[in-house]
Amino acid sequence: MLDTPAAQVPTLSLADQASDPEGFAQAFGSSFQRFGFAIVADHGIPQDLIARAWAETEALFALPDAEKREYHVPGGGGARGYTPFRTEIAKDAKHVDLKEFWHVGRELPAGHRFADTMSPNIWPTRPEGFRDTFVELFAAFDAAGDRLLSAIARYLKLAPDWFDPAVKDGNSVLRLLHYPPIPADAEGVRAGAHEDINLITLLLGAEEAGLELLDRSQGDEGGRWLSIKPPEGAMVVNVGDMLQRLTNHVLPSTTHRVVNPPPERRGHSRYSMPFFLHPAPDFLIETLPATITPDNANRYPEPITAHDYLCQRLVEIGLIKP
Repeated sequence: MLDTPAAQVPTLSLADQASDPEGFAQAFGSSFQRFGFAIVADHGIPQDLIARAWAETEALFALPDAEKREYHVPGGGGARGYTPFRTEIAKDAKHVDLKEFWHVGRELPAGHRFADTMSPNIWPTRPEGFRDTFVELFAAFDAAGDRLLSAIARYLKLAPDWFDPAVKDGNSVLRLLHYPPIPADAEGVRAGAHEDINLITLLLGAEEAGLELLDRSQGDEGGRWLSIKPPEGAMVVNVGDMLQRLTNHVLPSTTHRVVNPPPERRGHSRYSMPFFLHPAPDFLIETLPATITPDNANRYPEPITAHDYLCQRLVEIGLIKP
């Protein structure tokens, strides 16, 4: 890991979108098309809210294991609440990931049409204030995601609000991640090589070394791993498989992983907060016509709903048993 070269992913300011929406869209989309990743500063999520969320996250994972497991729902696919250490496994991986996590989803009113497909949230009694903090943070991520999707729409020569109906009441998930200290001889890595399922992922907490992307731009079949370490407070954003499918691979969902730290850092926990931005369950993922060309035939002639696609992928990563 120490010899992994750094990815030259540009750091963009979301504040530029207000004055130059087309310029921001081109820079953001170009980074996505080249790397499948972008780094975004000035994302609009208040720093005091983020600081409160980090404190609540650390307090949550410091709870006794038996108490955390009270919030685990066997057979629930990890949709909400707690998922224990060594549960999730990357597709085709040999070892489970060295992590535990908690999922917060969208709060839906009683009788909502998606109540049957989007599980209700599970809230712990400790730490105090957890629910208020993460309902607020979910809304802040949601707002930032809408702005980034607008830039993607512009880059794809769609109306800036093209994604708005797709993600209204979307099945997005805020994941609180804890990678505990690990022994030197631990089998596996903190997060095995994988691609995300959703449209885009917005990640806070990547300043701690470990996140790497697989770069295939040089024509090397195996590719090469590049490290990503954003400036303090910036957000790492990446393409998910749903957006890759929608754009016929014009915007690639890049393989990435979280490798184990060097020996001197193995006694430390690592925390991060990815927001997996999903469309509504009934959104039909159908290849955008403009992305189908003589040189880029339609890879996905059969459309699929976001819900069905999500269920397929959750089986692959071990969160739902077939």
